[in-house]
Order: sequence, then structure tokens, then C-alpha cells
Amino acid sequence: MSVVLGIDGGGTNTRAAIVADGKTVGSGQSGSIKRLRVGAEVAEANLRAVLKEAFAQAGVKGVQAACCGVASASMPGIPEWITAVFDDFSVERSEVVGDHVIALDAAFQGGPGILQIAGTGSNCVGRAPDGSLETAGGWSSRLGDEGSGYWIGVNSIRRALHALDREEPCQVIPKVMEIWGTRDMDEFINLGDGTPPPDFAALTPAIHELADAGDAVAVGVLQQAAIDLVGFVLLVRSKLRRKHSIAGEIPVAWTGSVIAKMDLVRQQFFAGLHAAAPDMPVGTEEVVALKGAIWRAERMAKSAG
Repeated sequence: MSVVLGIDGGGTNTRAAIVADGKTVGSGQSGSIKRLRVGAEVAEANLRAVLKEAFAQAGVKGVQAACCGVASASMPGIPEWITAVFDDFSVERSEVVGDHVIALDAAFQGGPGILQIAGTGSNCVGRAPDGSLETAGGWSSRLGDEGSGYWIGVNSIRRALHALDREEPCQVIPKVMEIWGTRDMDEFINLGDGTPPPDFAALTPAIHELADAGDAVAVGVLQQAAIDLVGFVLLVRSKLRRKHSIAGEIPVAWTGSVIAKMDLVRQQFFAGLHAAAPDMPVGTEEVVALKGAIWRAERMAKSAG
């Protein structure tokens, strides 16, 4: 019997599944395992918690192979740390890869395609038929990640402050002050500009509600998010066609709460892609990145014999 483990370590949540001969027998969910976001101690506690839950449900004492996808996979020490934790759970062989890798494989199972990630962070990755990657965006929350949840939170506040200067109506600041529990503008600015910073990505549901209610600042931010995400996809498409001699259209998939849960962003994302490339196939359902981690773990187990 083949028993494997897949982990999707997102910027906000971590999900794990143990699969035996193609059937999910255990699963778990915990907080982020991204050290840059939550710190090393919390990240390890979250990783161990999600593994304990999944292993307890599955009723197994070890697995043949495991794949963990996490945004910080390329950082020094991250693969070694995760592998060491895997050793404590009797994982025979494992790999630690970027979250974009497991999402690409969930969508295309090793084949060519373009994936737009838009959750806490954002990144667009395209894979050529020879496995080469082309990217756009994804330059971290402070330096880029346009169209992400973090970007939406930060830029909603920035634009709201501009609206305040111009004495234009806007409900973003009162709403965020309510969420943060700040009593006046001084407290609000000090918290927003503090170190460590507040969780700007956590503001996206409130910004979405304000946009649905017609708040001009919130609507403008979400419209810009969609424009940026469309632009990333088209840029990666251009790179793939130009640098890898791809003549036909390239399929597009997507994942992340910004597109999945924000109607305005999702509608304008689809509309923008269709307007620019009418024949480009775009997936209508969100990619479940965890499936890519499981697929990779199953291949690893199979190759080991």
C-alpha cells in the first residue's frame, strides 16, 4: 500500500493530507508555517500541529513520501528544518518546494501552463513544455505582490488617506479603525506604521464588503488588483511565447482567496484576460494546491519502487 503526505503551507493557513492508494485517510489544518510571517517558533508549532492531526486521523505511524509546498522554500534553512520535522514523523523520503510548484502541478501535472496565485501574497508562474519557468511579480509584500491580500489592505488605507486629505467620502478608515480597535488617527497611524506591522491581508474581507456597498476607494483598489493580476498573466504568456517558441495558446489556472472570494476581482480578472486573449483557455475553478503536493508525493513513492 502506498501512503503519502502532501502539505500546502500558505501565508495564512497550512493544510495537510495523507493519502493511501489514492484515498484521503487523514487531513489537518493549522496556521502559517512561513517563518517570515509568524516567526520560527510559531511556524514549527503549526507544522507539528497539522502533522499530528493528519497522522492521528489516518492512523498511520509513517509515510513513504511527502511533499511540502511553501512560499519560503528557497530560503536558507527552510528545507532542512521541515525535513527534520518530517524525520520525527517517520517520513521515508521528502521534498520541500515552492508553493507555486505544487499549485502548477495541481493544475497541469507536470505539463505547460500559467498559474496566477493571489492570496495573502501574489505571484504568476508559467511553465514551458521543457519545464522551464517564467515569472512575473511575487517580489514580497513590501516590494511587490500587487493584487494580493496584503497589497489590497495596505493600498486601501493609502488611498483612503488620500481621500481624507481631499475631504472625499470614504468608509475605509472608520472600518479599519473599528477592526484594529484604535480610538483616533494618531493611534491608527502608529499601529499601521508599527513594527511588526498589522496583518494587512486580514483586512481584505472588510474591503470587499465596502466595495460591494459602493465605497469608491475600495472599488478602485479591487479594480486595480484585477488589472495587475491580468497584466502578470499576459506578461508571463508573452515570455513563454517569445522565449520558448510556443505558437498556440497556453492554459491559465489560478488559486487564492483574492480571486476565489472577491467577486469584483474575479469578474474583472476573467474579463480582462478574455479581452486581451480571447482564445486563451482560463480555468473557471480554483486550483487546490494541496492536490499538487499529493501528486508529487505519489510520484516520489512510485519512483522509489
